[in-house]
Amino acid sequence: MSKIVIRAGIIGGAGYTGGEAIRLLLNHPNVHLVFVHSRSNAGKPVFSVHADLLGDTDLNFTDALQDDIDVLFLCLGHGESLKFLQSTPVPNHVKVIDLSQDFRLGETVNGRSFVYGLPELQRDVIAQASNIANPGCFATGIQLGLLPLANAGLLTTVHTTGITGSTGAGQRLQETSHFTWRANNISTYKVLNHQHLKEIRRSLQQLQQGYNSPVHFVPVRGDYPRGIWVTSYLQSNLSLQEALHLYNSYYATHPFTHVSEKQIDLKQVVNTNKCLVQLEKQDDQLIIHTIEDNLLKGASGQAVQNMNLLFGLEETAGLKLKSIVF
Repeated sequence: MSKIVIRAGIIGGAGYTGGEAIRLLLNHPNVHLVFVHSRSNAGKPVFSVHADLLGDTDLNFTDALQDDIDVLFLCLGHGESLKFLQSTPVPNHVKVIDLSQDFRLGETVNGRSFVYGLPELQRDVIAQASNIANPGCFATGIQLGLLPLANAGLLTTVHTTGITGSTGAGQRLQETSHFTWRANNISTYKVLNHQHLKEIRRSLQQLQQGYNSPVHFVPVRGDYPRGIWVTSYLQSNLSLQEALHLYNSYYATHPFTHVSEKQIDLKQVVNTNKCLVQLEKQDDQLIIHTIEDNLLKGASGQAVQNMNLLFGLEETAGLKLKSIVF
């Protein structure tokens, strides 16, 4: 039996998500990475930007799109993926996986429609799709904490706080990602108005029709490089054991989301494609903690997971990651 080989290309390969996608695809057993696109770095070796890849690849960045591929990853800034697909002809046979927010709410471009790529929500739909809108990093963590409740019609008003590492702000230097500002510091931003709330609400309403209660979200900038911690809580009549059963049943067939009965910590998921969920019950409040690596399960790892589903591969192919604990 011949081995499936997927020919892949990356647009926007100089940033954090592009770099993670390069690392994952170079080591994927079923992928040949054909090109990495970056207008600002065209002609330079990929390792001149991603220094850890010295010795792993001889690829140079290019400013040209090669169409002899099966899948194209768009690792561009928000708004840029739409512009790219509007201005650049991509052959119809090429599947597109977009990591921006440009197509998460059902938007289309040049006849391409996109399926929302959260496997724990609609894995079978993803497997039949041609184009994927990869979820946001905060949206992934918050939704994975709430999907089992929505599926059971048990969501009420949600209060949630999410803490993200500095890589969540992107690779381009700005005041809030500069070391001297970020170190020994903490701050909130886009309080109750984060852009990921729209995709979160859309998914929750897909499972719990008529759900109109608020999701109150406070995003926080953390003093560390990578990872997301989310704590959500809501009123619930479930006992802790009933809630654990609900969550374990929902995630039983999903290889990357796991329910822990012990206290979790962020280092358990850094450099993995996993999301860990921990539940607590205090009086009538159900508390849900979720943790993930924002660059993997929150971005490029989930994009590769979606690629595996699109091409009928084992969902975990190329994603069995973990090198260090400390």
